[in-house]
Amino acid sequence: MIIYNLFPLLVGNVRDWTPHLERAANLGFDWVFVNPIHYPGFSGSLYSVKDYFSLNPLFVDGKTSRAQAAEFKKMVREANRLGLKIMVDLVVSHCAFDSDLTKAKPKWFKHEHGKIAHPWCMENDKRVVWKDLAQFDHKHSPDKEGLFTYLAEVVDFLIGLGVQGFRADAAYQVPEAFWRRLIEKTHKKHPKAVFLAETLGCSPKETVQTAKAGFDCIFNSSKWWDFAGPWLLEQYTLTREETDSVGFPESHDTPRLMEEVGGDVEAVKRQYLFSALFAAGVMIPIGFEFGFRKRLHVVDTRPTDWEQTGVDLTDYIRQVNKIKAENPVFLEDAPTEVLYSDNPNILYLWKGSLHAKQEALIILNKDRHNKQHFRTHSLYHAIQAKGPLIDVSPEYPLDYLPTPYEYGLRPSQVIVLVTKPGQA
Repeated sequence: MIIYNLFPLLVGNVRDWTPHLERAANLGFDWVFVNPIHYPGFSGSLYSVKDYFSLNPLFVDGKTSRAQAAEFKKMVREANRLGLKIMVDLVVSHCAFDSDLTKAKPKWFKHEHGKIAHPWCMENDKRVVWKDLAQFDHKHSPDKEGLFTYLAEVVDFLIGLGVQGFRADAAYQVPEAFWRRLIEKTHKKHPKAVFLAETLGCSPKETVQTAKAGFDCIFNSSKWWDFAGPWLLEQYTLTREETDSVGFPESHDTPRLMEEVGGDVEAVKRQYLFSALFAAGVMIPIGFEFGFRKRLHVVDTRPTDWEQTGVDLTDYIRQVNKIKAENPVFLEDAPTEVLYSDNPNILYLWKGSLHAKQEALIILNKDRHNKQHFRTHSLYHAIQAKGPLIDVSPEYPLDYLPTPYEYGLRPSQVIVLVTKPGQA
């Protein structure tokens, strides 16, 4: 999946989404992920769902459920016409604290000191409590069946709107048995429905456990890799036999990458290229292509936050997405190995597809500020294929690859070499 996250608070009403959908399609994305579209609770957070069967009035005008559905379906039809599938957030670990469910179905929730519990987490050794949320009790509720049935109806409702995929928010906080049953039940009626597990912040063990629940994809942690430590490939190896994964250079949960790197455009391009080619899927939030620097906010973001940056990465992203789409080795979580380079500032990576018999070499300059020299006696010593390697780099590709191979990589430059499919 090549996913464009259309953050709905930044683009407003669905009637105004068409230009963004057209841009996503033109850039080579095939999925559009939309954060929660349900009617929110008192905090206004997208992730604080008060009514699962009504849509957020910031996105639709209709006063009735039927009118709201018609507006959303019209947008979905336009997306499908452009070759895009729609994925939405599925929030089932909690709901809004002011939801009618807390009064109508109190047995569905966790309780602390006789009151419905709020979810929480530890940040910098402090307990952070989300007081606008009420925590569902999937493990110990005396009415687990009722809770499951209700949330399965939410999935049916969203599919009825034309939704074809689901990003399972905080998937690891919900029991594996719940997900397995929900995914199996959904696939019986809708075999093409896709489930993507959000695993931000969970341990490798939790990630593997979540992957085993039947998800089509999980998110990987390639964004935080320093291109050196062993942990990313260790995690990748643990999960890739269970399911594919999706990388991202930034998300709505993280700071904007352009802000993190102080406006270093080449570093932003490098991170997108690596995220796109490292694993089966990739995702960016809206605005990444223009170097937006203001962090997305699940309550406060509005269309007036659209930025005029003078940055335009659309041609580069389009080229990277084309490289990904045309080379099967970049469309799966393929076996991956770091190869030896006598320059520690160079990442020399091998990937080999198990399904398409294609290999790839990635040569990446870790240094954002200086040119770095790469040399190898022969690129062909790193691959099994007999056929030629082809330079498909998005910038400065070479028509001829000499032996021995030497290259002075510009700061943050990445070279991408592939064999033809079927040659391994």
